[in-house]
Amino acid sequence: MTEPRPADPAFPFDAVVLAGGRAERLGTPKPGVVVGGRSLLEHALAATAGAGRTVVVGPEELADPARYTLTREDPPFGGPVAGIATGLSALPGTDDGGAPWVLVLACDVPRAAEAVPALLAAARHRADEVAVHAVRGGRDQWLVGLYERAALADALAALPTVHGASVRRLLADLPALAVPDEDGATDDVDTWEDAREQDRRLGAGAVPAPDDTPTDRRRPR
Repeated sequence: MTEPRPADPAFPFDAVVLAGGRAERLGTPKPGVVVGGRSLLEHALAATAGAGRTVVVGPEELADPARYTLTREDPPFGGPVAGIATGLSALPGTDDGGAPWVLVLACDVPRAAEAVPALLAAARHRADEVAVHAVRGGRDQWLVGLYERAALADALAALPTVHGASVRRLLADLPALAVPDEDGATDDVDTWEDAREQDRRLGAGAVPAPDDTPTDRRRPR
């Protein structure tokens, strides 16, 4: 377990970053895809800067023990719910110094760092809600959200299986505070077209023309 960072004193939380999907539409693992001058995983880690501890759920080549704890669901490619369950189990419990809230992020949301402050602000002023997540264009963005650890653990325990379970089934019944995302900070990268758009938004410069495509398959083409 990596050493904890100083937690946000106003709202302590840990973080789970989901980085183990197949990325079939991209044809290359998402964590290493570069937009805005850095990889999607680095963007996600930047969004967890206020977390006491961060767990990344993904393949062994992502290991960086000085910065975060790496784990993987078993069997791999069990889906985001299996990733959440595995990531949560890799964090210390609240009796062992773990934070009472957990930030859950998909690694393919390069502007998540813009969304997290709004989630934290909403969480500090919530009533009885045990979840705070973004909403973009009427769609719940479950994987850009803060969840009360105990409530998240109970929801996971109530599932017959976590592998292949839907995120909606896990989280939809939790009393939640929705935070509108009007600027697209929670837009994800599923295709190279998405990557090019995020590259443009993040100001990385012009996308190469088709006859000048980088050989590095991790970059937008």
